[in-house]
Amino acid sequence: MNDFENTNRIAVALGDFDGMHRAHKTVVSGAKNAVIYCVNNKFSLLQKSIFERRYPNAVFADFDEIKDMHGEDFIEKILIGEFGAGIVLCGFNFRFGKNASWTALDMRKYLEDKNVWVRILEHLDFEGEPISSTRIRKALECGEIRKANEMLGYSFTFENEVLEGDKRGRTIGFPTINQHLPKGLVVPKYGVYKSACEIDGIRYNAFTNIGIRPTWRVDDTLCETHIFGFEGDLYGRRIRLELEDYIREEKEFSSLDELRKQLENDKSSII
Repeated sequence: MNDFENTNRIAVALGDFDGMHRAHKTVVSGAKNAVIYCVNNKFSLLQKSIFERRYPNAVFADFDEIKDMHGEDFIEKILIGEFGAGIVLCGFNFRFGKNASWTALDMRKYLEDKNVWVRILEHLDFEGEPISSTRIRKALECGEIRKANEMLGYSFTFENEVLEGDKRGRTIGFPTINQHLPKGLVVPKYGVYKSACEIDGIRYNAFTNIGIRPTWRVDDTLCETHIFGFEGDLYGRRIRLELEDYIREEKEFSSLDELRKQLENDKSSII
């Protein structure tokens, strides 16, 4: 395949792309302007709304429609029929077809006679093991946010509407914005995190408590964020939050004064 022919072919990148971590990026960067075909839309590591903005060339499969397709039908109807693929990109462990019976090598062999190039990307390691969505989810659940972020290639990020809270924090000098975690997103280990958010184009440092607030217990996981140096009303606005480091576990406080002192310590550990 010469360079001219290569650059004018339609490239399709195949995968789950749950969060688009560093190993996923090696797949989608394998060809210029590749169509990103997300075959199983779980999005437990990155919300679909953020994913769509970052990757406007993504196409989301209806997994129920394709999961029982024979491998040959998937290639003929989807890759060739729907996309007109001239190049197919996937990871070494990509499987498809009914009961995941077809491998990336099976696809390459099938497409050899059709003049469609299949590029199979090898795994990308972190700390001696392949990067995977499973490893990243486990790291987040264990509070190993820095490891998770290194494997993701960006800070674990989510966005949601700011809810009206009980305003208890502002009485001790630590007003917070309250948000629920988006549905389907992995729940990080409960505790306090160094975080950051962007408001009207300005990036602010912050810290965030994720959990059920043992002192004033809530029923659903809540994210309470104190934003350094920001004053204003954010109720009803959709704010994006990035988690950067894990500071400590959630704890119960006997008084507001005890809570205030702990929050002062948390803030001083970040600044």
